[in-house]
Amino acid sequence: MSGRVDSEAPAAISRPDGVEASGPQNDTGAAPRTVTEEPTEEPTEDPLAAAADADADADGDGDGDLQDPAEVARRARWTAGGAGALLALAGLAASLLRLTGAAPAPVGAAYAAGAAVCALASLLGFRGRTRRALWLMIAGVMVMALGDQFD
Repeated sequence: MSGRVDSEAPAAISRPDGVEASGPQNDTGAAPRTVTEEPTEEPTEDPLAAAADADADADGDGDGDLQDPAEVARRARWTAGGAGALLALAGLAASLLRLTGAAPAPVGAAYAAGAAVCALASLLGFRGRTRRALWLMIAGVMVMALGDQFD
């Protein structure tokens, strides 16, 4: 009790079951009131957990931020290997086009060397050395770009 006159809730608003209030009323002389509102239902689950579930379902996988490390590693291997193979094929095609055209020989050789480096990157990527594969892909593309400057 705080000592204030209005420190207790009136009985009419403290009971949500629709029963008339009994006991002391306010001094205005008004008739006893009844509660006409239905009690609200308590939430059955934590709203934060529901929001986290909604966020997890929004991205489609349903597992939130937790992913299987083996799945992540396999996806990285396939990405590195596939990107390296694609760059190697592109470099090989560019090398063949440059060698059959009027371009100087170092241009075709640079594309071929860059394609070889990217093929090595693809091999390393499929074997799980994704960081080294990434750096080799960068180096291979730089060699191809340097060879293109000779054209």
